[in-house]
Amino acid sequence: MNIDNQKPFIAGNWKLHKTIPAAIELVKALDEAIMELADAEIVVIPPFTALSEVGKTLQGSTIKIGAQNIFWEEKGAFTGEVSAPMLKDAGCQYAVIGHSERRQFFGETDETVNKKIKAALTHALTPIVCIGESLEEREKGETIDKVDSQIKAGLDGLGKEEMSEIIIAYEPIWAIGTGLTATPAQAEEVHSFIREKLTEKYGNETATCAIILYGGSVKPDNTYSLLKEQNINGALVGGASLEADSFIQIAKESIKAYKEK
Repeated sequence: MNIDNQKPFIAGNWKLHKTIPAAIELVKALDEAIMELADAEIVVIPPFTALSEVGKTLQGSTIKIGAQNIFWEEKGAFTGEVSAPMLKDAGCQYAVIGHSERRQFFGETDETVNKKIKAALTHALTPIVCIGESLEEREKGETIDKVDSQIKAGLDGLGKEEMSEIIIAYEPIWAIGTGLTATPAQAEEVHSFIREKLTEKYGNETATCAIILYGGSVKPDNTYSLLKEQNINGALVGGASLEADSFIQIAKESIKAYKEK
């Protein structure tokens, strides 16, 4: 899949929410508004149980589908895991990898993130790779060091061509589900650093074209100020993606900000 940062990328991570009927109801409401959102890339990321039915509901729509996690093996004795071929079969084009909640509660590491990225790319799934620091790390002034180490280890062994198919999501852990949001200046500082590191590793052209998202209590009233920043290409939205009205408004605010950059 060719990714394009010429328009904002807005993805809704539903986490542990939505039964199949509720998921279908939500994506139908989003699809009804899609003509107003044509200048944004819209992605929904339902729980595994709803992926297939959401895929059927969105058949023919420009709304894309992502998974909240992926396993690095294609098959085998790995109870509870879901492989890249299974996700493709369910209609996915994207896979979130290394979300802080996966790291915090389920033992995700930079090394497993790297293996999952490679598995996703092998099967033409675009990885949305999450990185970010804890509140303690930010207070100690360790944000840049943490992000740097996650980029180095997570992207280890991946070349320029592979990087062109990867999306990075900066999500400060202290802003996820807390109602706190990094200021536009704080977010831009880290996004700028990420792009600098990508430039060092892959060259200016690849880094310039890279999509770098912000995530962490994104809401309709802060989207515009965040997306106006030079190096922020979109948002990975949590709670505000669970209602059609708020998610649609976030997408509209992102389009407005992008046009005014």
